[in-house]
Amino acid sequence: MTLLLLAGTTEAQRIAQALAGQGISAVASLSGATRMPKPLGLPTRVGGFGGEAGFRACLADLGITAVLDATHPFAADISHRTARVCAELDLPYCQVLRPEWRPEPGDDWVFLDHEDEAGQHIPPGSTVFLATGRQTLERFAGLSACHLICRVVDPPEGPFPFPKGDFLVGRPPFQVESERETFARLEVDWLVVKNAGGEASRAKLTAARELDIRVAMLNRPAQPDAECVETVQAALDWVAAL
Repeated sequence: MTLLLLAGTTEAQRIAQALAGQGISAVASLSGATRMPKPLGLPTRVGGFGGEAGFRACLADLGITAVLDATHPFAADISHRTARVCAELDLPYCQVLRPEWRPEPGDDWVFLDHEDEAGQHIPPGSTVFLATGRQTLERFAGLSACHLICRVVDPPEGPFPFPKGDFLVGRPPFQVESERETFARLEVDWLVVKNAGGEASRAKLTAARELDIRVAMLNRPAQPDAECVETVQAALDWVAAL
């Protein structure tokens, strides 16, 4: 067996380390969105596949016999394509999808299906902390009358796309205390996040609740109709059963 691990999440890091420790033949793949990613402990390819044809060629070239998809819940296009190609090639496929976040007592959330809906809820002049990444920043054009702060992992290579905006460089994980200090210092009125789920990145939501900051929560896109597990251990159990 040679497993392809589609990585890019905290769960993928833990899965990769466990597979390496067990001596399982596996190759990890990262999209390349983050510069200098943490080592996974497995042979790792970085960069896109070049579309479906490139993905199929990679599967064949590497002799892949199963695929474990531990990409971000919002990387839905990749997950849909991978699940479909694996079904057509009769390759075992499993998605690792952590549970969604749910509001807790004291939270003040509104739910959005698309980024352009944010302007329907967030008034002009608000200070808005975007914890949604740089790739989708331009979708928030409807908030151009707000002061936008977009947190990024790597230093930006270009200017902020809107006149009232700043990048804030920071590499996760973040603690509740540091998130609370950051939001208070920046006088944040609204926090915008993707419903990624998981405990590793929940600190910002706890800090927002403690500071009475409103949250605009982007709903997840539809996921593939395929085998799915929620935890690292369940993913490792799936691999062990192959």
